[in-house]
Amino acid sequence: MFNWLTDFFRARRDRLRPRAPHIERVAAHNSHNLSPPLELQSARVYEGSPWVYIAINRIAEAGALVPLKVYRLAGEKRVGVENHPLERLLSNPNPLTSRFELFEQTIGSLELHGNAYWFLAGDGRGQPREIWLLRPDRVTIVPHEQRIVAGYLYEIHGERIPLDAIEVLHFRRWHPDNDFYGLSPIAAARGAVLSDRHMADWNRNTFGQDNGVPAGIVNIKDFISDTDFERIKREWRSNYGGASRRTAFLRGGAIEWQHIGLSHSDLDFLQGRRAQRDEILNIFGIPVGLVSENATEANAKVAERQFIERALYPKLVRIAQKITQELLPFYGADLVAEYDDIRPTDAQARLEEIRTAYPLLSINELRANYFQLPPVAWGEAAATPHPPTPSPTRREGELESAGKSAVENELAQWERFALNRLERDAGRAFEVRALPDELAFEVSAGLLFARDRESVKSVFAGVRAGLG
Repeated sequence: MFNWLTDFFRARRDRLRPRAPHIERVAAHNSHNLSPPLELQSARVYEGSPWVYIAINRIAEAGALVPLKVYRLAGEKRVGVENHPLERLLSNPNPLTSRFELFEQTIGSLELHGNAYWFLAGDGRGQPREIWLLRPDRVTIVPHEQRIVAGYLYEIHGERIPLDAIEVLHFRRWHPDNDFYGLSPIAAARGAVLSDRHMADWNRNTFGQDNGVPAGIVNIKDFISDTDFERIKREWRSNYGGASRRTAFLRGGAIEWQHIGLSHSDLDFLQGRRAQRDEILNIFGIPVGLVSENATEANAKVAERQFIERALYPKLVRIAQKITQELLPFYGADLVAEYDDIRPTDAQARLEEIRTAYPLLSINELRANYFQLPPVAWGEAAATPHPPTPSPTRREGELESAGKSAVENELAQWERFALNRLERDAGRAFEVRALPDELAFEVSAGLLFARDRESVKSVFAGVRAGLG
């Protein structure tokens, strides 16, 4: 065996193979299995586990709110395509589904089953006209030795409907033990979900109807007649048969009181339920601080940031890249789909980055890179800590349109605002109404380098001096 392998690898290739040699074996290996390896009763888990329901809903609803945009590649740059046909299609995917519902169900299906499928119905030009979400538990992938996927089977009440590969868009999570289907997080959370469900059932059975637990036990020591015994039982069931937790008083002979309270086992049970909650939420990427009633405001903010950066945004990237790979080619080449980057940014780090780039970039470059503003005619000059004074003619014309008194009043308000915010964390920006764009940018640029009250005042004094 070793000699055979040595002789085989001795003849080294000088070029890449046209296709992967293992694809045929993979297709043959999976061809005998015509049923998707779904986690059993995933829908019931979603319906029956409050923490699974909360986790999936948080992810699906938050992801459905994020805008998806189409860009055209122009060299290394991405140019936004306004009102692209795909964006219009996603805004109204089919007569029964809205854009929010489509993405909510797609993301939820990925979290619940590990797979999500879109069926594409075309128009006369060969482009998608409608998008329909398919239930993953009804979809079977048919492998092919050359094309990898020959198509799909959609089964309803024993009838299998064949779907071509080009008609179906398959989103899936990574599965280490399967070549075609994604892995459901429910599989990883199975133990925690079952434990939490059994604990909830035990809790319900213990404190449910006709299973009341009194605050104590009354032990009747003397012998009583059958008539008195039946009377005692009737009184007990009448007064303490529900979920009430009250002290029992019964008519009888000598009695003894025995107190009942929470044992260490009961307390461990409550802690165990919290541990199961934390494990389920962590599997889905939900920080406990998002749902904990004891979380402080600071902890909740950190938890929200972690959720967006480490859980939600990667899931959106998976969907956007799949749409780019298999759906956008219907509309032409050099198109990409991307979600808005919703990851929180460190305001202080961003400010330091702007300060570092300020001497190196032009005003238009700063406007485009950091403020998403369009270029202006006066923005080709290099940006400096003290921007050059624009031409008097242009400034006087702008001031006439805006009203010089309104400009001076707004400058005074902005100066007070900047001085009040100097010793505080960066908050909301000053809302500019009367100042021309050129003056507003001059003030903003100067305030980037203002570290104390005197430097703030000098920025506004310089601007006022230029007003004449």
